[in-house]
This record gives sequence, C-alpha cells and structure tokens, in this order.
Amino acid sequence: MIRLLWVVFVVLLGLGPASADTLPSVRVGVLKFGTVSWELSVIRYHQLDREAGFSMQVVEFASGNAAAVALQAGHVDIIVNDWLWVLEQNRRQKQYRYYPYSTAVGGLVVSPESGIQSLADLEGKRLGVAGGPVDKSWLLIARYAKKAAGIDLRSDADVRFAAPPLLNRMLLNGQLDAVVNYWHYNARLVGQGMSVLLPTATAMAELGIGGETPMLGWVFDAQWPGAKSGLVDRFLATSYRAKHILATERGEWQRIKPLMQTENEAVFQSLIDAYRHGIPKSSAAGRESVVLLHQLLTELSSGFTYSANNNKGNLGAAWWQGSKES
Repeated sequence: MIRLLWVVFVVLLGLGPASADTLPSVRVGVLKFGTVSWELSVIRYHQLDREAGFSMQVVEFASGNAAAVALQAGHVDIIVNDWLWVLEQNRRQKQYRYYPYSTAVGGLVVSPESGIQSLADLEGKRLGVAGGPVDKSWLLIARYAKKAAGIDLRSDADVRFAAPPLLNRMLLNGQLDAVVNYWHYNARLVGQGMSVLLPTATAMAELGIGGETPMLGWVFDAQWPGAKSGLVDRFLATSYRAKHILATERGEWQRIKPLMQTENEAVFQSLIDAYRHGIPKSSAAGRESVVLLHQLLTELSSGFTYSANNNKGNLGAAWWQGSKES
C-alpha cells in the first residue's frame, strides 16, 4: 500500500502546483507542540500539498482528546491517534479508518546514578510510568519483566503514575530511578545522559509480537468525502514524502529545529534518530502485528480497556486499503 501511495504521488507531481483557492482542502488536527507538526512543517514549507492537488489546513489543539473531539464533530478531516481509539469508535458503530503513521514506541529508561543494570535491579526502586496503569508500554514491560526476571514491577517496585514531562523532570532531578515513557520523551532523556534499559519494542518481540507495529496512525471518518474521492490517498502519499525528506535530508532538521525545542545537540540528534527509526516500512505486516498485540493487551489488562468486542474483524475493517474500498 505504501508503494501504491508513492505511485499516486509521482503521478500527481506531474500535474504541477495550483492555486490554493482552487484546490480541495484537508483540515489536519494536530497538537500545537506535538511531533506531528514536524512533518506538517515539511509539507507546508515545500508546498507538497499543492503539488499533490490539495490545500492543507492545520488546526492546532492543546490535547489529543481535543483533536479527537474535533474529528468526531467534523471540525477537522484527519488526525493522528492510537489504533485502540479507532477500534473503540468502530465498536460503537462509528466508522473510522486507520493508516500507519509511526512505529515509534517508548520504553524503560534509567538514571546512571540508580545502580540499575538489569530488570531484577528494579526491585524497591522508584519507577515512574506515563499513561496510567493500562498504558501499552507499561503492560508489556511489566509482563516481560515477570517472564525474564521473575519480578512483578507492579508490587516489587515503587510505581508512580504521572504526566510524561513531569516524569522526565523527576528522573533528571533524582526523584525517580527509572521511567516508562513515550518515545520522544525517552529520546530527550537519552540526550541528557539517561540510558534505555528495555525498549518496548524488545519486550514486544520477546512476547511474540514481531515485525513492525504501527502504534499511531492517520485517522479519519470513512464517510468523509475525501475518503471516497481519493483525496485522502493523496494526503497519505504526501505524508510519506515528507517522511522521506526527514529520513534523508539533515538540512531539513536544521530548519525545523525551533519546533523541536531541544535542550542540547545530543537531544536534537536523539530525537532525529528516534523519529527516523519509527517511519513505517510495511503497512501489511503492521496490521498483523497489531492484531497480535491487541490480543495480548486484552489478556494483560483483563479486558479493562482493551474490550473483547474490539476483535480482528473490527480491526480489519478499520485498516485503510485505499479509496477503492469506499
């Protein structure tokens, strides 16, 4: 499918740019200071949207929940969100579609002053966790720790749930010994001298979830006219062209550096590396991995968040296959 999107883009490139007033609009909901804005900046700066035959309108929000509400209300056309959100909406008979945006995932980061060199060393340590008790990375890391080291992090460590920025500050200030955080927060920690003890991707692989797993995707309503006309395919192709630019051109990162608000050069490079590592390579493989991951998370959470109603059929229906499916 990704290869198809590149073909779509190449064909559209030959059409040349047009006036924004004459082009169909794609309203993209985005967090004001989120990482998605990096990619959208590339699209806007190089006018990739016009080359592909549409005009991108960026609508900024203070939170992911606000962006999701705006999508549901029809105030924006497309956002980046978790695949679990899509499955839950589809369970409620609201037909949203999902296409891989990133495979970047967080992990367990430790302070070099903590003395933690293995999972067993986490016993009695102060462990911060982002996302709450049913966060995906936390569930997976806790399960793998029990399997590999025989330690139950939920009871054997001093677990503290908090917001991602606060967890980073607490680890850097010595108020925590380790954190389970999201990928871009972890990248900042690595750039400031912290160490990754266990990437979530490693825990997933050891628990039987191999290959790429797109944790975040572009999400849109299946009834959006842009989904039926092929407009969304042009947008997705443009998104992947922006990814290609960020994957290959160092100078582009220098241009968007102010958006990244990096603490130092090491953090800057760490964020670049983490973003590039998360660029999806295969949408088909990703779908199978997400099916397996959903089954495992349902088991680990005892159905608390990952409803048994969110089954394979719903996931298959939610995965975007191109405008031909509309």
